[in-house]
Amino acid sequence: MEKFALTLQSQPDIDDYIAGRAMAYERELLGELSAAIASGDLEKLNWFAGFGDSLRQILMNVNEHRKALEFGFTEIAFNQYGWFAAPKFLEFEEIEMEKSSIRIGRGPNGTWAYALSRSYGVAGASGPLCVFCKKYPNREVCLNTALAELKADMLKYIGNSDTTNYKQDVLQKTLKAIAAFQVSRVQLALF
Repeated sequence: MEKFALTLQSQPDIDDYIAGRAMAYERELLGELSAAIASGDLEKLNWFAGFGDSLRQILMNVNEHRKALEFGFTEIAFNQYGWFAAPKFLEFEEIEMEKSSIRIGRGPNGTWAYALSRSYGVAGASGPLCVFCKKYPNREVCLNTALAELKADMLKYIGNSDTTNYKQDVLQKTLKAIAAFQVSRVQLALF
């Protein structure tokens, strides 16, 4: 695949991309690119061009970089395939809850995020801890929100007739693990 050249003559490519199914963040970035082309801002175009070999890759990488900035990650780095290298959260910890887990971490500016890995028996869901996660002001709020979400998710499947995917004993054990964890946090706070 030939490398996309972002130049002052790239407006037709941007127009074609906008005419397709551009997402909201893509339309916003494409607007920035159009403004840079209209004003002849080569410096800005060159900055954008450094984020990839195709217009799509540039848009996705710039979007991820800007999301990383919201957590205080400032480094711009790419993996071997040219995609933005995911920053590593500070104070990362994984808290096991039976067969499920909560992953939390902090960005350099003190902003926290969490991701869940849920197991209901056979069925489950998981997502990475990344710069696209919702932001929280501190560890306490982040962890409380994660615990509440995991608990609500487990409760949603209690009594489900699909006992192959939603093993009731796994759901119950996870709820007990959440309760025990919450009690231990209260006890630690008392001392």
